[in-house]
Order: sequence, then structure tokens, then C-alpha cells
Amino acid sequence: MDYDVIIIGGSYAGLSAALPLARARRKVLVVDAGKRRNRFAARSHGFLTQDGVEPDQIAAQGRAQLMKYETVAWMDGRVDSVRRDAEGFLVSVDGRAVQAAHRLILAAGVEDELPPVPGLAERWGKHVFHCPYCHGYELQQGRIGVLATSEMSMHQALMLPDWGTTTFFLNEVFEPDAQQRSQLQSRGVRVESGAVSRLDGDGLEVIMADGRAIALDGLFVATRVRPSGLAAQLGCALEEGPLGAVVKTDPMKATTVPGVFACGDLARAAGSVPLAVGDGAMAGAATHRSLMFGLGG
Repeated sequence: MDYDVIIIGGSYAGLSAALPLARARRKVLVVDAGKRRNRFAARSHGFLTQDGVEPDQIAAQGRAQLMKYETVAWMDGRVDSVRRDAEGFLVSVDGRAVQAAHRLILAAGVEDELPPVPGLAERWGKHVFHCPYCHGYELQQGRIGVLATSEMSMHQALMLPDWGTTTFFLNEVFEPDAQQRSQLQSRGVRVESGAVSRLDGDGLEVIMADGRAIALDGLFVATRVRPSGLAAQLGCALEEGPLGAVVKTDPMKATTVPGVFACGDLARAAGSVPLAVGDGAMAGAATHRSLMFGLGG
């Protein structure tokens, strides 16, 4: 067997999962495709001691600290396939030689499915965001928009007034009922019922279908998330969250497939850097425990 554990995904959750295993002197391989979910953001916020630091700087520092442990190996590449055999798990990376391990940690994250509004994708992570705790403070109580993608956007619209003057763009995908409109009114949220044509401007303008331009300092969108297909290859159960499917895990981050653990945004209904780091630490320690005491350890 090549490794005790292979970790698929070398971002915040994967790095955090690797650390307790490295400190237990277990042989670990981290495989990373280099596509962190927050790669579009200039700064990361809300992570203690790292508030306001560039996301790639946090990841690079974590990798540098991890790779000081002599039992850790790193492989850049995308995992093509994973499968189980009698001894453990076989992982194929970019068609290269198959790597084998007794345990597997899935930390490959999710992809955000953005609404098809022209001009939105170019502003993702710069003027368009998904998490008010991550990006709301920097808008300095300014003009904030929420673009409806489903009824779940109500939650965002009710939250955002704590960060600024809020306009809820229904975009013809959701119509609040009387009770919901009363909630929005009580929070001071302005409602725009028409369709959004595009986003424009050097900063951020929402151009309505009727031609009106509404200037904003930031726009929030509840994206749908798409998890890595590797969990499905292994037969891990998924569960439907408010924004899409995530891998089902127990409190110790074990999936429904013995020997497979999952952490970070892949296994959480709503994610952030600090939550991913915490999940990773739990997954790493739980994986080590399973190696010591068996899968039911």
C-alpha cells in the first residue's frame, strides 16, 4: 500500500485534514487540482488571525507548513477516478500511475452554478458575492442588492440589511407571499419585481429589462452548488441541502462508505474558510482513529 491516507483536495479543508495525520507520522498524499472555490476573491475574511489576507496566501502558507512533515507527499493534478479494492482505495490522477491508500478523505469542494445574467460571472468575487459574513462588512453600510435565484434568496434578503441598504431583485424567479412581503418590509428591504437584463458599469449597476440602471456597491447571490462526482463513484450517499446536494457525513465526518471521510464545502450545506478548516481537522483526526482502531473505532 502506497499511503495510509489519500486526501483529494488541497485547499483549506484538505490541508487541515492532513495536518493531524502528518503529526501522527502517517503516510499521506494530498492531490490538488488547484481550483479553490474562493479563488475569485481578493481577500478572505472571518478566519481568526487571517482576516483580510489573500486566499492564495493562506493556502500557500498552509501548504508550506504541512510539507515540512516528512511523511507527506503532494501531487498536482485532477483525480480521474476512485475505486475500492480489497485492501483500500485506488486513485487515478490525470491518467498517471494509480495511487493506493487504506483511507480516503474527500475535500475537493464544490462548484458554484451562477445564474445566467450577463455581466455577473465577470464580477463574481469582486462585486458579486454569496456570503455576507465574508464580504458584507467591506461594503461599509452601502447599497446592497440580493438577486433572487429561488425562494431561498429570501433568507439572504432578510439578512443583508445588517450590512447596508438592501434591494431585493426578484428577477421573475420568485414572488413573495403577503407574509414574506411583510417580513421584508419590517427589515427595510426594497423589492424590485421586474426582470434583470444584465450587470454593467465599471463598478456595479443592475440594468433592468425596462432600461433602468440601479447602482449598487455589492450584489449577493445564493448559488446552486455542484459537488465533485468522486463521491458518487464511491457510492457515498448524498443529501439535499438548501443550495444543492452535499455528501452525507456523521459528526466525525465519516461518509456512508466505510473508510471514506469528507470535509469542507463538499460535506456542508453552507461553507466558509473557518468552517472548512474545522471540518478538516475533525476528518483528519477521525481518519487517524479509524486507522488505529478499525473502521468502527
